[in-house]
Amino acid sequence: MAVTRLKRKARRDKAESSRRRTDLKVQNFKPVMKSVDIEKIKEEFKAKK
Repeated sequence: MAVTRLKRKARRDKAESSRRRTDLKVQNFKPVMKSVDIEKIKEEFKAKK
């Protein structure tokens, strides 16, 4: 008996898994921490007043 592949289902499964993978990547993404000079910011606020 010949085996037939369900191409549509295979395509859907791949799309579903890739969507899931990207969703998980987005959930686990942490923005890069930038070094912030707090003293400089405080001086800027004082200068504005």
